Amino acid sequence: MLIGEVARYSGVSARMLRHYDSLGLVRPTDRTGGGYREYSDEDIRRIFHIESLRSLGLSLREVGRALDDPGFAPSELVEDLIRQTRARIAAETELLTRLRRIGSAEPAGWHDVLQTVALLQALASKSPETRQRAALSSADEAPVPVEALVEAVLGETDPSVAGALRWALARSGEDGLPLLARGLGSPLAEVRDRAVRAVAEIPGDRATGLLREALSDADVAVRGHAALELGARGVPEAVPTLVDMVVEEANDVAAADALSALASGPALADRITGLLVDRLAHDATGPSARRRLAQALADVPGDAAVRALTDLSRDADRAVALTAAYVLGMRGAH
Repeated sequence: MLIGEVARYSGVSARMLRHYDSLGLVRPTDRTGGGYREYSDEDIRRIFHIESLRSLGLSLREVGRALDDPGFAPSELVEDLIRQTRARIAAETELLTRLRRIGSAEPAGWHDVLQTVALLQALASKSPETRQRAALSSADEAPVPVEALVEAVLGETDPSVAGALRWALARSGEDGLPLLARGLGSPLAEVRDRAVRAVAEIPGDRATGLLREALSDADVAVRGHAALELGARGVPEAVPTLVDMVVEEANDVAAADALSALASGPALADRITGLLVDRLAHDATGPSARRRLAQALADVPGDAAVRALTDLSRDADRAVALTAAYVLGMRGAH
C-alpha cells in the first residue's frame, strides 16, 4: 500500500508518515520500482500501535522504546503519565475557575480584567497583609467575584484577614449564601465555623434560615456563633443553645447578654427563666455552672425570675446564695 493510501486508511498524514520514517519508527517494508514507499500489513499495524500509544500521552521517543525495547516495562511510565495528567487537569481546572470568576465579575474592559486578576492573585498570596489589603480594596477597585471571596473566607486562618474578608463578602449581599451553605455542610468543623461567622454578618431571612440550621451542628463553637447571632436577631430558637453556653462556660457572658435581649418579651422571659431554673436543679450541673446560671437570671425580667432568685438566695451552695442575693439587691435598687 502506497503512502497516500495509508494516510487515507489510517488517518495519519503523509507528512507524519514521512516523519515516522525519518525517526525509524515505521520504515516501509518495500519500495516500488519508481522508488515510492510501500507499506505492508505489518507496517500498518505498527502505525496503529504508534497512534494508540501517542493517544496516552507518550512522546515519539517513548513510543519507540515501548515498541522496540524487549525489556521496556510500561508500569513506571504509565504511573508517570498519570501524575502528569493529574497535574495538567489541576492546572486546567484552576484556569477554568479563574476564567469563570473573571466572567462573573462582568468586566467592562481589559482594565477591569487586569484589576480582577490582580485581586485574585492577592487573595491567594502567602502574605496575610497582602490578602487583607486585597479584601479591603475590593470595594473600591474591580469587585472580587463572590465565589472567590467565599473560598477565601472558608480557608482563611488569620483572624484579621478573616474579618476583612467577611466584611467584603457581606457587602455583596446574599449572593454568597448558597456557597456558604456548602461550607456549613463541610466535614471539617473549622470550615463550618468560618462559614457560620460569615453568614452571621449577612442580614436577611435567608441568612437567618442558615443560622437556624447551624443550631444543630455537632460542633459547640458553630452552634454558639449561630445562637449568638440569632439571639441578636430576636429568634427564640436560639434560647436552649444559649443556656447550654452559660452552663458550659462557652462564651457565657455573651450568651447571657443574648438571653437578656431575648427576654424583653414576657412570654419568652418566663420560658428563659424556666430553662435556667431547670438547669440549676439538674444534678449534673456543677457549682460554678450554677453560679453562672444565677448571674444569667439577673437581667431576665418578670416575677418568675424574681421567685427563682429568691429561692436561690437560700441555696445550700453559699456562693450561689450570695450571687442570687446580690442580684436581687441590684434589681431592687433599680
